[in-house]
Amino acid sequence: MASAFELKLNKNGQFMFNLKAGNGEIILTSQHYQTKASAEHGIASVKANAPLDAQYDRKTSTSGQPYFSLKAANGESIGRSEMYSSASAMEGGIASVKKNAPDATVKDMTDKAV
Repeated sequence: MASAFELKLNKNGQFMFNLKAGNGEIILTSQHYQTKASAEHGIASVKANAPLDAQYDRKTSTSGQPYFSLKAANGESIGRSEMYSSASAMEGGIASVKKNAPDATVKDMTDKAV
C-alpha cells in the first residue's frame, strides 16, 4: 500500500485529513477546515512543507509525551502527530512524514458516512 492522504468530512460538517504511511498507520492529522477546498489547500501545504526540517515544531505534552506539529510557511499548524513514547520515536515519525507526504496520493472519502 502506498502512502496517502485520506480526506474526510466529519460529523460536524467540517473537513479534515490524515496522512497514512504505506503500512496504513496515521502519521499526521490535520486541523478541521470549513470547506473542502481549504482542506485540499492544507494537503498541498503539507506536501510542500514536509521535506523542510525547520517546519517541524517538536513538543512535549503536559503528560511528558513527545509529539510534533508541522507548520506552513506562514507559521500556522497544518498537521499534528500522535503522542510518542520517546523523542527518538517522534523523530522516526517526522522522518516518515518527510518521506511519505510529498508523493502521497489523495483519497477523497468525503462522500462516505462518518
